[in-house]
Formats: sequence, C-alpha cells, structure tokens
Amino acid sequence: MFLKNYISDIYKGVRSLLKGMKLTGYYFTHRKEIITQQYPDNRGEMKLPDRFRGEVIMIHDENNEHACTGCTACELACPNATIKIITKFELSKDGKKKKALDDFIYHLELCTLCNLCIEACPTDAIKMSQNFEHSVYDRSKLTKKLNNPGSKIREGVE
Repeated sequence: MFLKNYISDIYKGVRSLLKGMKLTGYYFTHRKEIITQQYPDNRGEMKLPDRFRGEVIMIHDENNEHACTGCTACELACPNATIKIITKFELSKDGKKKKALDDFIYHLELCTLCNLCIEACPTDAIKMSQNFEHSVYDRSKLTKKLNNPGSKIREGVE
C-alpha cells in the first residue's frame, strides 16, 4: 500500500512537470506571442492592466478644480489611516459657512492599495493611478498632498 502510493505520487509529479514543460516549450518555439515585458527598457510603451492599482491620486481639471467636498468618507473607509482630510470653513456666495477641503494628505508607505477609499468616495474625486515606481531613500517622500496648491472645488459638486 505504501509503495503503491509512493509510486503514484512520483508518477503525478513527473506528469505535472512534463505538462508545465510542454507549455514552456510551446511559448519558447512560438516567439510571436510576447508575454514578458522587458522592464525598464520599455517604460514608454509598457501596458499595465486596467485594474492595476498603483497609488491614490486626486483628479483636477484644466481650471485646477477638483470634486472633493471634504466629507471624509475615504478617510473613514481606509483600514489603516492612510488618508487624512483636513477641512476648513469658507463663506459661500449666499453668506453661509460651507465645509471645504484644505489638505488631502496621503501616506503611500501605509497604503495597502485596497481601493476601499475609491469605492467610498461619493463624488469620484480620487482614483487609483497606474504609477508603480515608488522607490525612495527617504520615507517622508512617500507622504503626499494630493490637492494642488490653489485648487478649489468644482462648481456644482455637493
């Protein structure tokens, strides 16, 4: 019984190895199908999947306006406090105080790239970018302010 199981396991292992080698041999002989990307030589034309999550960015239009209302939904959704929203109160055109975004602080070194903040944002003000090269010597460079200097909320966003 023991010997039979032992020989069966060897047979299954060799069969699995040959099955993998068959696929490797196919790709070796059919070179028109390029699978491996030659990073970093192909940075200009490199294609990442659409679902790739690189880092959180805030979308600004050509007028330096964003859609973030400062509601802190993304901050609350983040499982490890990667996002810090600092708000201020501004006077609106009709004289009422309105909460507005002052700073959107993002700690990339803490981010797990889980996408929960993007899903929680009611105005789609933030999204995941395709950027993946984050190597730095100083960790403080991984803390980013996502709202541009002088940016303001887009008209009509509530």
